[in-house]
Amino acid sequence: MSTQNFSYTFTTSKSHEEVFNILIDPKKWWIGFHSETITGNSEKLNDEFTFSAGNGAHNSVQKLVELIPNKKISWEVVDSNLTFLKIPNEWTGTKINFDISTEENQTKVTSTHNGLTPQFECYEGCSNAWSQYLENLTKELKFIEF
Repeated sequence: MSTQNFSYTFTTSKSHEEVFNILIDPKKWWIGFHSETITGNSEKLNDEFTFSAGNGAHNSVQKLVELIPNKKISWEVVDSNLTFLKIPNEWTGTKINFDISTEENQTKVTSTHNGLTPQFECYEGCSNAWSQYLENLTKELKFIEF
């Protein structure tokens, strides 16, 4: 069985700064499908925010652990309660990363949920949800999918 982390990549003509300013604020893009509520901040190192979705089925706390303006955002999931799983804290200790680079005069974004692998009970559902959010982001911002 594969141990590959969930990953999603896209490119856009938007600048690194524009992309970074959207990604750093999950309230701008991690919404719109499952009655999400996001509280807290993600602006400076050690900021934390809570993501809740599915009428309480998914609750997680993300801590901003790495921040390189216009290049990288990394959140560690410091607490999680996914009530639909046998192990509801399955996300705890995983990391959600966004790497921003340049490829052929385009801004390239690679989103990786390190630790979200096919061995996870929620892999199929969670990777499908991630894809929904990121596909919606690419469409709304007129990104070109990679």
